[in-house]
Amino acid sequence: MRKTLSLVSVIAAAIFATSLFADSVVEEIIARVTDDIITRAELQRNKQQLLDEAKQKGATLTDAQMAEREKDLLRDLIDQQLLIQKAKDLGITGDAEVVKRLDQIRQDMKLNSMEELEQAAAQQGMNFEDFKQGIRNSIITQQVISREVGSHISIPPDEIAKFYELNKKEFEGPEQVQIAELLVAPAKDEKGNPKEDQASLDAAKAKAESVLAEIKKGMKFSDAAIKYSDGPTAQQGGDLGLFKRGTLSKDLEDITFNMKPGETSNVIRTKQGFVILKVIEHQSAGIPPMKEVEPQIQEAIYLQKLQPALRTYLTKLREDSYIDIKAGFTDTGASPNQTKPIMTTASTANDTDKPKKKKKKFVVF
Repeated sequence: MRKTLSLVSVIAAAIFATSLFADSVVEEIIARVTDDIITRAELQRNKQQLLDEAKQKGATLTDAQMAEREKDLLRDLIDQQLLIQKAKDLGITGDAEVVKRLDQIRQDMKLNSMEELEQAAAQQGMNFEDFKQGIRNSIITQQVISREVGSHISIPPDEIAKFYELNKKEFEGPEQVQIAELLVAPAKDEKGNPKEDQASLDAAKAKAESVLAEIKKGMKFSDAAIKYSDGPTAQQGGDLGLFKRGTLSKDLEDITFNMKPGETSNVIRTKQGFVILKVIEHQSAGIPPMKEVEPQIQEAIYLQKLQPALRTYLTKLREDSYIDIKAGFTDTGASPNQTKPIMTTASTANDTDKPKKKKKKFVVF
């Protein structure tokens, strides 16, 4: 799956910024996007998120830097609403993907059930339904972008060749291998430590040999890792990432750097147990041939084209919707061809009904 650009990351961050409100909280509406609203509280939460992210990176934003980053926050919230509304029009629900994503989160956190995941969310001060909705919104907005924008982007071969020639130096690097690991650890004692008696070691080795036999018969290495590996990267198919020469132990380096991409090692004894290694990629030192870095080039060109294409698409969605911004606030993605909603007594009455369902009070402008 292609990486999403900064705009989409901001949208996702806005979606995941969730909080609970008491009945007495008064929320001021600052924008209407067709039938949906954006409140001042939502905008404030996203401003706070900018500060929190800067602190996590150990950076301090000046007033000028903060103002520069704040100017597009309302635009991004409107983008979010437009994409979610479009998902409804396209019949995109993300139901199956939400279940898979939640289960992946559960596995990554090494939890036994969804109930435990819900408890973990509660312990971090999150409402689980809000958390699920945040995941759903993130998934469906990405699906809309992929379907409506990404699918129309083409990258002809001459563009790839031109990009490679202009950016050759950027691809220069040391020799390194990308490897995946499948670890079979010995059984553990009552204290949770791996047993070191010969019987336990023999059993672990026999299991590893059996798994290797399955791989040689055609089972995908990543599937085998997910099913059998005791290593920390099991759920990622065992992928350990890239290693330069000198970063692995001498024994493992001698094995892996002499393997071809796609090749699988024999069972290897380590301190943790018995491992099977697979070389996913072997990069030579210097500037690699174009074919070797073509996927990276396609990714870079795709992202270059996606950002302006997405902005054009979001502008069109604005023009097909009814958007009204409260005086004093600015949508930096606004189109001069947008239409404001016509507010009537009936529509105002309906707006007062909607907050009751959400147990919030709104100030209508």
